[in-house]
Amino acid sequence: MGRLPVIATLHELNESSLVRILQEPKNALTKQFQKLFDREGVTLRFTENALAAIAGETSRRKAGARGLRSILETCLLDIMYELPSMENIRECVVTEEVIRRHGQPILIYHPAKQHAG
Repeated sequence: MGRLPVIATLHELNESSLVRILQEPKNALTKQFQKLFDREGVTLRFTENALAAIAGETSRRKAGARGLRSILETCLLDIMYELPSMENIRECVVTEEVIRRHGQPILIYHPAKQHAG
Protein backbone atom coordinates (compact mmCIF):
# COMPACT_ATOMS: atom_id res chain seq x y z
CA MET A 1 0.00 0.00 0.00
CA GLY A 2 1.04 3.62 -0.42
CA ARG A 3 2.78 2.95 -3.71
CA LEU A 4 2.62 5.12 -6.78
CA PRO A 5 1.22 3.60 -9.94
CA VAL A 6 3.79 2.60 -12.55
CA ILE A 7 2.41 5.19 -14.97
CA ALA A 8 1.96 8.71 -13.66
CA THR A 9 0.66 11.60 -15.73
CA LEU A 10 2.71 14.78 -15.45
CA HIS A 11 2.48 18.17 -17.08
CA GLU A 12 4.84 18.76 -19.99
CA LEU A 13 7.74 21.06 -19.33
CA ASN A 14 7.55 24.36 -21.20
CA GLU A 15 10.51 25.78 -23.09
CA SER A 16 11.52 28.23 -20.36
CA SER A 17 11.63 25.35 -17.86
CA LEU A 18 13.80 23.33 -20.22
CA VAL A 19 16.22 26.26 -20.63
CA ARG A 20 16.44 26.53 -16.84
CA ILE A 21 17.18 22.79 -16.64
CA LEU A 22 19.98 23.29 -19.17
CA GLN A 23 21.63 26.02 -17.09
CA GLU A 24 20.69 26.17 -13.43
CA PRO A 25 21.23 22.87 -11.59
CA LYS A 26 24.65 22.21 -10.10
CA ASN A 27 25.19 19.43 -12.65
CA ALA A 28 23.36 21.13 -15.54
CA LEU A 29 24.01 19.72 -19.00
CA THR A 30 25.62 22.89 -20.31
CA LYS A 31 28.00 22.86 -17.35
CA GLN A 32 28.90 19.22 -18.01
CA PHE A 33 29.78 19.95 -21.63
CA GLN A 34 31.69 23.07 -20.60
CA LYS A 35 33.83 20.91 -18.29
CA LEU A 36 34.57 18.51 -21.16
CA PHE A 37 35.70 21.40 -23.33
CA ASP A 38 37.71 22.87 -20.44
CA ARG A 39 39.80 19.70 -20.47
CA GLU A 40 40.95 20.72 -23.96
CA GLY A 41 41.60 24.30 -22.81
CA VAL A 42 38.57 25.63 -24.68
CA THR A 43 35.71 27.71 -23.28
CA LEU A 44 32.30 26.50 -24.47
CA ARG A 45 29.56 29.12 -24.69
CA PHE A 46 25.93 28.84 -25.77
CA THR A 47 24.00 31.80 -27.14
CA GLU A 48 20.55 32.47 -25.68
CA ASN A 49 19.02 31.59 -29.07
CA ALA A 50 20.88 28.26 -29.05
CA LEU A 51 19.47 27.38 -25.62
CA ALA A 52 15.98 28.33 -26.81
CA ALA A 53 16.45 26.19 -29.94
CA ILE A 54 17.49 23.18 -27.82
CA ALA A 55 14.42 23.62 -25.64
CA GLY A 56 12.20 24.10 -28.70
CA GLU A 57 13.51 20.97 -30.39
CA THR A 58 13.03 18.97 -27.19
CA SER A 59 9.45 20.24 -26.90
CA ARG A 60 8.78 19.43 -30.55
CA ARG A 61 10.01 15.86 -30.00
CA LYS A 62 8.03 15.64 -26.74
CA ALA A 63 11.19 14.20 -25.20
CA GLY A 64 11.10 16.06 -21.89
CA ALA A 65 14.26 16.84 -19.99
CA ARG A 66 15.90 13.59 -21.10
CA GLY A 67 15.84 14.78 -24.69
CA LEU A 68 18.10 17.72 -23.88
CA ARG A 69 21.21 15.53 -23.60
CA SER A 70 20.47 13.77 -26.88
CA ILE A 71 20.19 17.05 -28.77
CA LEU A 72 23.36 18.46 -27.22
CA GLU A 73 25.35 15.30 -27.94
CA THR A 74 24.18 15.22 -31.55
CA CYS A 75 25.11 18.87 -32.11
CA LEU A 76 28.48 18.74 -30.34
CA LEU A 77 29.71 15.28 -31.32
CA ASP A 78 31.73 16.36 -34.37
CA ILE A 79 33.46 19.31 -32.71
CA MET A 80 34.22 17.24 -29.60
CA TYR A 81 35.87 14.64 -31.82
CA GLU A 82 37.91 17.20 -33.81
CA LEU A 83 38.86 19.50 -30.94
CA PRO A 84 41.85 17.53 -29.58
CA SER A 85 43.63 17.75 -32.95
CA MET A 86 42.96 21.48 -33.40
CA GLU A 87 45.37 24.09 -32.06
CA ASN A 88 45.06 27.58 -30.60
CA ILE A 89 41.30 27.46 -30.05
CA ARG A 90 40.26 29.66 -27.15
CA GLU A 91 36.47 29.50 -27.35
CA CYS A 92 33.70 27.55 -29.06
CA VAL A 93 30.36 29.34 -29.45
CA VAL A 94 27.24 27.29 -30.11
CA THR A 95 24.56 29.23 -31.97
CA GLU A 96 21.01 28.48 -33.00
CA GLU A 97 22.25 27.45 -36.45
CA VAL A 98 24.37 24.71 -34.87
CA ILE A 99 21.35 23.32 -33.04
CA ARG A 100 19.22 23.43 -36.19
CA ARG A 101 22.06 21.65 -38.05
CA HIS A 102 22.52 24.58 -40.47
CA GLY A 103 25.98 25.63 -39.34
CA GLN A 104 29.13 24.90 -37.42
CA PRO A 105 30.14 26.28 -34.02
CA ILE A 106 32.04 29.55 -34.10
CA LEU A 107 35.66 28.93 -33.14
CA ILE A 108 37.62 31.79 -31.62
CA TYR A 109 41.37 31.38 -31.73
CA HIS A 110 44.11 32.71 -29.47
CA PRO A 111 45.87 35.70 -31.02
CA ALA A 112 48.94 34.79 -33.02
CA LYS A 113 52.12 35.14 -31.02
CA GLN A 114 54.37 37.89 -32.31
CA HIS A 115 58.07 37.14 -32.48
CA ALA A 116 60.56 39.86 -31.57
CA GLY A 117 62.54 40.70 -34.65
